[in-house]
Amino acid sequence: MAKSAKKSKNTWQVTELKPTDVFLSDPKNTDIVIAVMGPTGAGKSTFINTLFGEAVAEVGHDLQSQTAQVQHYILNPKSEHRTIIVDTPGFDDTIEEDREILRRIAVWLARSYDAGMNLAGVIYLHEITQTRMLGTARKNLDMFNKLCGVNKSDNIVLASTKWIDVKQEIGNRREEQLKKEHWKEMMNHGAKAVRFDGTQKSAQDIIKLLFQQEAVDPAEIQRELVDIDKFLAETAAGRTLRYTLDQLLEEQKKLATQLHQEDGGQDLKQQIHENEEKIRSTLRQIGSLSISFSQRLKRWFRLRCAKQKIFTNNFALPAAPKGLLSATVMAKTKYIPQNTWQKTEVKSSILHEPMDTDIVIPIVGMTGAGKSTARAF
Repeated sequence: MAKSAKKSKNTWQVTELKPTDVFLSDPKNTDIVIAVMGPTGAGKSTFINTLFGEAVAEVGHDLQSQTAQVQHYILNPKSEHRTIIVDTPGFDDTIEEDREILRRIAVWLARSYDAGMNLAGVIYLHEITQTRMLGTARKNLDMFNKLCGVNKSDNIVLASTKWIDVKQEIGNRREEQLKKEHWKEMMNHGAKAVRFDGTQKSAQDIIKLLFQQEAVDPAEIQRELVDIDKFLAETAAGRTLRYTLDQLLEEQKKLATQLHQEDGGQDLKQQIHENEEKIRSTLRQIGSLSISFSQRLKRWFRLRCAKQKIFTNNFALPAAPKGLLSATVMAKTKYIPQNTWQKTEVKSSILHEPMDTDIVIPIVGMTGAGKSTARAF
């Protein structure tokens, strides 16, 4: 379902938006969004070009990713209900780190939801030529699950690609394994597994599967960023990067054991070196996802101001009693009577110009503990 427009900014709008992010110049609440996801090389851009019947998306012909930014293509621009096809970069991209890929996808989906656009569904592409679900393919599928939410799979199509490059019996066996193991949970929740045979009719049939479904709830990443107002690092997809580090460390342990037990050749040493680079990269990305105290404080303050505005708009202060208006009070539109503590306990005011936008952090402790030497962040 679409999200109604919000006046106040969410955390993701403050912390994650960048000037280089690509988005529609004229988003409409009648737009229908279909996202195409999958690993680099799975054929996302090829699928989109086949669907449109022309080359609208750049296609890579080697291991280098051609989709670094999230790109959108309008299938029927003159229709009242435009269909927006979204081409997303894969994780383990050859150009950008996973954290940046996650940010770009999450921000695009959050912006579309915040603008009231309707998510019809998501197409996940997997090339059937892959012999096993390891490394990049596994990471992309895990991240896909976290972005969409495994329990919200009614409007997900799992499409296998590149059938022309594999023998039929081998492809059938791999497809069956995908359905019984890696795609099983999503299919149990309503996801549909299909084949993309490379023709325009096949691409159109896959799109039609999504339009046959009822309106879809927001993807998990949309709900977390827009509705719950989480930091990107707090989302299920953001936390997945931490799980990736555990997997890399476990893989490094296995490689080190193998090198110790065997007379490891150059290939094994190269694997260890590449894994070390992945660990360093993942550590950097986890560091960039860390949420500082000041960021948390700013979010708390924004929420506080929003709640205060709601309270002020719904509850009027009592009118001032006659005969009690001083020159200072007369300058105000409302009168606030003093509490007992204000009359009996207040001796002097240290802060001469308090404002309702001030943030107070008390520092307490024993004499000599160093309270006065505390530095502002």
